[in-house]
Amino acid sequence: MKILITGNMGYVGPAVIRQLRETCPEATLVGYDTGYFAHCLTAAPRLPEVLLAKQVFGDTRDIDESLLRGCDAVVHLAAISNDPMGNSYAEVTRAINQEASLRLARIAADCGVKSFVFASSCSVYGVADGPPRREGDQLNPITAYAQSKIGTEQGLEQLGGEMKITCLRFATACGMSDRLRLDLVLNDFVAAALTSGKITVLSDGTPWRPLIDTADMARAIDWAVMRAPENGGRMLRVNAGAQEANYQVRHLAERVAAAIPGTQTSINTDAPADSRSYRVDFSRFTELAPGHLPRVTLDQSIAQLVRGLTAMGFGDAEFRSSPLMRLKTIQQHVETGRLTADLRWAEAAAAGANLVPEFAA
Repeated sequence: MKILITGNMGYVGPAVIRQLRETCPEATLVGYDTGYFAHCLTAAPRLPEVLLAKQVFGDTRDIDESLLRGCDAVVHLAAISNDPMGNSYAEVTRAINQEASLRLARIAADCGVKSFVFASSCSVYGVADGPPRREGDQLNPITAYAQSKIGTEQGLEQLGGEMKITCLRFATACGMSDRLRLDLVLNDFVAAALTSGKITVLSDGTPWRPLIDTADMARAIDWAVMRAPENGGRMLRVNAGAQEANYQVRHLAERVAAAIPGTQTSINTDAPADSRSYRVDFSRFTELAPGHLPRVTLDQSIAQLVRGLTAMGFGDAEFRSSPLMRLKTIQQHVETGRLTADLRWAEAAAAGANLVPEFAA
């Protein structure tokens, strides 16, 4: 079996590589990544990509058909990955997250790929008062990132052929990673507690967020790669997470404070309503993937973050201005001229070619 993993050098990719290598020890795993964050290793005992058969560097906007030939499955993680980056680079977000994703899916279908797994997001629900949102409920994507995710889902639904497509609407990611991000709510709270002894909640604390650890995201992806078409249908949209993992932001702050003695919490009770608040119903995922449901509890995610950050010798109270925030890394690439305004590597753009160096892991 041959599996192509795009965006494997991001936050979730290392966990996906480990999971697929464990469950498919004989599989040929190939990574494809532009390398924006390849250097952002955090407390990794070894390069995650050593578990791959091959790592290819390239832009998903330019991916060549030859890379898809012979693949049985594609795990599509590559994306401009959060709201701050989407707000700063809205047109690029659409080009990469939606247009390039649909082009990739069309090439995959033409090459006979059997399974296409798309990492979507529960952020497509936006502001959603009332009961937890189910897959068929009205969507309210209020950011460029969320709009690109639902645009890709809609485009994938129109794709003909026999390729099995699974759109995993993931809860908000959290937890330790070989390429850690701190621009995620739980990760931010843990970092703040460790460096300053204080968690500041900018909202009034009432907005809802569903959470899922990176390890559990990888297990859901493993299921999606292998699922039979009759288990959910050829084209499936499904919320990926746990029923019990819908939390209000203030509760997350309280749980982190309880895990890190001496931490104080400050909540802005006068803040205007948050632009994102949604609870999500994960009952369909529970029904379809009973053997791959989330296992990592909130307290375990917090403990793993504390251990990981401690092992890094982490103590940067100004971490929100550091490369551990994905937007900061991108901005640094652009400001130094390494990336062009449309987020292409300057050397490749100047050469007028699609440079796709690779190495065998």
